[in-house]
Amino acid sequence: MSKVGIIMGSTSDLPVMQEAIDILKGFDIEVEVDIVSAHRTPEKLFDYGKNAHERGFNVIIAGAGGAAHLPGMIASLSPLPVIGVPVKSRNSIDGWDSVLSILQMPGGVPVATVALDGAKNAGILAAQIIGAADKCVLDKILVYKEGLKQKVIKGAEEVKKK
Repeated sequence: MSKVGIIMGSTSDLPVMQEAIDILKGFDIEVEVDIVSAHRTPEKLFDYGKNAHERGFNVIIAGAGGAAHLPGMIASLSPLPVIGVPVKSRNSIDGWDSVLSILQMPGGVPVATVALDGAKNAGILAAQIIGAADKCVLDKILVYKEGLKQKVIKGAEEVKKK
């Protein structure tokens, strides 16, 4: 079974990251959630990054606000794909510090970065990565995307009636 690790810098990030948890569970993908602070628990960060692939993870989603070093540091340590979620925290510069910290990675250390507070898209992207090699997950993504399409078509029809 596929498994995604979802980590965040503090419990205050959970309301944003919950969207990734929910969408992945909707695709029947196992999720393991943890708090791993790049600045307050560096030993835990190193252990997580170096061993995530041995623990059965396929993808890591890392959310962080402020200086947002968590996604990049995990990507530097792990051979797995890392998706970064910039979180607009109470001490951030309108979220831009988080976005740029995650987005501007040096060559050789990629982090797929989603929009500010875009954990839902991070979950969908993780499912798509897994779906590239898992037909069961791919089929669920196809159904999900068809649902999005039908919602737009229905909305367009309702607008025309007004």
